[in-house]
Amino acid sequence: MLKTLSIWNFALIEHVQIDFDKGLNILTGETGAGKSILLGALGMVIGRRTNIDAIRSGCEFMRVEAVFTLDNNLVKDFLTKYNILVEDDDLIITRQVNINGKNSVQINNCHTTMAILRQLGELLVDIHGQHANQALLKPIKQLSLIDMYDGDAIQKQKEAYLEKYYQWLQIKQKLADSKINTQEMAQRLDMLKWQINEIENAKLILDEDEKLESEIKVLANVEKISLLTQDAYKLLYEGENGKFAILSSLSQVRKDLENLAQYDENMAKVHQILDEAYFQIQDSADEIRSYGESIDYNPQKLDMMQSRLNDIDKLKRKYGNTIEEILNYLAKAKEELTYIENYDDNLAKLEQKLSLLAKDVSQEALILHELRQKSAKALEMAIMKELASLSMADAKLVINLTLNNDDFTENGADDVEILFSANLGEDLKSLAKIVSGGELSRIALALKTITAKKDDIDLMVFDEVDTGVGGKTAQMMAEKIARIALYRQVICITHLPQIAAMADAHFYISKETKNNKTFTTIDEINYDAKLAEIARMSSGIDLTQASLENAEEMLTNARKRKELLHFDE
Repeated sequence: MLKTLSIWNFALIEHVQIDFDKGLNILTGETGAGKSILLGALGMVIGRRTNIDAIRSGCEFMRVEAVFTLDNNLVKDFLTKYNILVEDDDLIITRQVNINGKNSVQINNCHTTMAILRQLGELLVDIHGQHANQALLKPIKQLSLIDMYDGDAIQKQKEAYLEKYYQWLQIKQKLADSKINTQEMAQRLDMLKWQINEIENAKLILDEDEKLESEIKVLANVEKISLLTQDAYKLLYEGENGKFAILSSLSQVRKDLENLAQYDENMAKVHQILDEAYFQIQDSADEIRSYGESIDYNPQKLDMMQSRLNDIDKLKRKYGNTIEEILNYLAKAKEELTYIENYDDNLAKLEQKLSLLAKDVSQEALILHELRQKSAKALEMAIMKELASLSMADAKLVINLTLNNDDFTENGADDVEILFSANLGEDLKSLAKIVSGGELSRIALALKTITAKKDDIDLMVFDEVDTGVGGKTAQMMAEKIARIALYRQVICITHLPQIAAMADAHFYISKETKNNKTFTTIDEINYDAKLAEIARMSSGIDLTQASLENAEEMLTNARKRKELLHFDE
């Protein structure tokens, strides 16, 4: 439910705050007073496209803030999905558009994107006007109404259908991708064979390049290595430049510490540590000597290893950064080669699989079609009943569903067409071709009345759906909108006094000029002001006693009709 709508600098509105009521909220006013501005502001805060031209003259920005009370789990789940916190079931949406076109969107003080706002707006508000009426002429919308009217059975079957449909679609795409040009396939075949041959002839071994680099590093520096090992060994065993050898000196230290330990037992541990160090150094010296003697400079071997490493580097530049990646490329190339060599067989298998899946999809589509036929028939009857109460007793409406197994889509395989005849004796013709604006408004209202209990959207907005309607039909339309308001919060812009009389809350929109500037104001009006407004709407002239009495009678009758509606429900 929308509790509050606050608007700043939007078109003729400098600043207004509107506190809406549950039930039916009516907006009326003179033509040009700014009723459409209010809907534009509401559209802005639920993510609809807004032009910067709507910013009030002389202002740097326009801002709209909406406060909703949430009792819709779908909305709560959506907010949770995007990590938007909900406290006390309140939802506050703020959108600001600056003169430079920059958008700022906050949902419960969390900055977010326009895409998320648009998705949220579709869950919060259903704006129903002449443009929305035109959407009823589109088959996709008609199909969604049939599905919604049935409820769970069709939804479950759609899920079963979609599971098979996506499998079928995947194989269909794979088959299409497989049917490539024969010449391109032959060229690809030759290329794969050449690449496989090149990699296999190299006889690569994992980590071979790393081992080669390590060995080349040693062979390329054999002279330096020999000098270093000789120098190290000499220092350990022979000494240099008049200095004692390290091991000889260390041997003397061992003897001294052994003697010292006879006088002080604390030095025995030090002697033991030094003993171990002596033998470790001695072993290391032997290893240094053996290592130096084992290195044999072999120019031919070095050239072979460098040549091998160059060959591996060439393969890396073509097929991967490591030997592992090159071997992975080889495996994939072999797999692709096998597939191409068995192209005809693979194609036949795909076609066979697609044919089997098509039968599965067709079967699921048939079940979906049969469920939709039942729902469509029930929806037909419900619409006809509602149209009869909207002064269209002779109207006839038929929903035609045709199963088209040659055209699977995400919505099944059904083609839908609504046929309509407004008057007795006229042939049924396509709704899109013959319906008038007033007739379409009544059909749309009938549908909204029928689906109000099933719809998950808490707020429904009617934007001048009374176009082309008057008299008795206007009264029936008023009752339909009031009935919808029993289940949903409704905001309705209207020119009909019959609808205005049904208001639970009535807001009057007016404009005035101050200091050469025009301002739109929106005020909730009391009973006396409502009486005067309905009298104005009814007579279209200056108020008279007769017009006021007529308005009072209209309000009294509206109150009684609303009481009966509550009783009926």
